[in-house]
Amino acid sequence: MDSELYRNITDFAHDMPSWVQSFVEVWTELGLLLFGVLFACAWWRARRRDTTSFALALLAPLATAAAYLCSEVMKSLIDEERPCRAVAGAATSLIACPVNGDWSFPSNHATIAGAAAVALALAWSRIWMITVPMALAMAFSRVFVGVHYPHDVAAGLVLGTVIALIVVKVGTRPVRALAESMRTSDITPVAWFTGPGARVHARQHARR
Repeated sequence: MDSELYRNITDFAHDMPSWVQSFVEVWTELGLLLFGVLFACAWWRARRRDTTSFALALLAPLATAAAYLCSEVMKSLIDEERPCRAVAGAATSLIACPVNGDWSFPSNHATIAGAAAVALALAWSRIWMITVPMALAMAFSRVFVGVHYPHDVAAGLVLGTVIALIVVKVGTRPVRALAESMRTSDITPVAWFTGPGARVHARQHARR
């Protein structure tokens, strides 16, 4: 059933105009860069907020990295062949089929996207309206270009979500404590990195 859905999606991709195909081909990699930009924005925003907000902003890229590592471990254990080689009668993938040994399950891109979307939403509540559609679009794009089965990307989204929740749950308290100590540091780069925090920001705002 999953192979048939893969065929349907890749056939649909080949029926799309060339500019749509090109856009999705770019998006499947560009989305990772945009999540990186959002990590930086979340960190900058959290510098003038309380230490819990700052800790969550720091944990977002860490949770995403942890999810990626878990995905890589699962790939090496499961060894599922890519559909662009394994599914008979399927349309040619829009991008080059990954080399043999670069396994399919779960999708690294979908795992990263799922983890980043959830971790960023925990650090910056309203950002989910951007990150969730981004993650879903990235997951779909991996099937659209022909390098993953639908179950690969679905599992990646779930894995990324679960790992992000675990890392944030476990890491918030120690990272918050670290942030509190860093904000009182006499080392200028450290103090700049952590920012003045919510109290200083509130005093500056009151003076205006």
